[in-house]
Amino acid sequence: MERRITMKLEQTWRWYGPMDTVSLQDIKQAGATGVVSALHHIPHGAVWPLEEIQARKALIEAAGLIWSVVESVPVHEAIKTRRPDAPSYIENYRQSLHNLATAGLKTVCYNFMPVLDWTRTQLDLEMTDGSKALSFDWNDLAAFDLFVLKREGATADYSETICTEARRRFDTYTAEQLASLNANILMGVPSERSIELGELRESIREYATIGVDGLRKNLIGFLSSIADICEEHGIRMTLHPDDPPYPILGLPRIASSKDDLLYILQALDKPFNGICFCTGSLGAGVSNDVPAIFDAVKERVYFVHLRNVRKDADSNFYEADHLDGDVNMYAVMKALIAENQRRSDPIPFRPDHGHQMLDDLSKTTAPGYSAIGRLRGLAELRGLEHGIIGQ
Repeated sequence: MERRITMKLEQTWRWYGPMDTVSLQDIKQAGATGVVSALHHIPHGAVWPLEEIQARKALIEAAGLIWSVVESVPVHEAIKTRRPDAPSYIENYRQSLHNLATAGLKTVCYNFMPVLDWTRTQLDLEMTDGSKALSFDWNDLAAFDLFVLKREGATADYSETICTEARRRFDTYTAEQLASLNANILMGVPSERSIELGELRESIREYATIGVDGLRKNLIGFLSSIADICEEHGIRMTLHPDDPPYPILGLPRIASSKDDLLYILQALDKPFNGICFCTGSLGAGVSNDVPAIFDAVKERVYFVHLRNVRKDADSNFYEADHLDGDVNMYAVMKALIAENQRRSDPIPFRPDHGHQMLDDLSKTTAPGYSAIGRLRGLAELRGLEHGIIGQ
């Protein structure tokens, strides 16, 4: 007899805190029960004070919700590059984890992407229905890389066709279009201030010396340095994949494929070392079979981002509706439900990003994080889950 499904996934929603234009009441009305949040006002590398954590948790609970996942506790660049001052930042990270666990928060999302947390070249690509989406275009990235950043050796990273089109675009773009492109790309830099192009060039040179093997070594070193805190308090660290999942601007990538994720899990084979499974980030990889990747790492998946993408033959992509892209969301959800039944606690997921649509078209929100598009995504994903469970 087929086993009866008794536990559903935990439905969560990302909230940027009291300054977010999407309120906790909005989140509750959308149907989520959990909140994914972080103390974005704390400078990167500083300790998260217990009092601040408790205050944020109390605010969320007063709205009838729970703080399910901490996304993210940023890993300082000094740790990623193993600079001489890295030990002090690691000690701060350990103390932040201790404080989070003291407050009862034990699922932490983080990434180990160099310099840029995420990269898109356009934040308002208009869809046929009038809604707007985030997108990535290699030609625009090359225009920035070759003619704005002027990175050493950049030409070798692009085909002749892309170099030619990038030149054409750069020559025809208005000053306003170029300023928008620069802002879009640099928006992914996790910094409390605007980064200068000279600083970006210097960081790229630093990572060129570190390379893929060095960055992998630094990640495993970081995880090893917090292992005792995580194991003592039952903390689960969930690594977010590279976004997008291929090298850009000459920066190394170490979490872009099934082999990458398996290497990380096996290099430090401890239960606390887990994955935030992001279908959109992994789905942008042309050779990535997203359901197959989930099957390979599912036992260490502690948090899930569900979004979809559509790619073209040249690996350009835009963020599609949650059920209408290249990622087989039905297969992913079916596998998630099956894995969820093996757990004592439900796997938290959130609708990742969403199109800007309806009334939100006239509002200013964090890119991808307007309310109505994510509400639509959550409703569709919830319906997909119920449909599969009902079979």
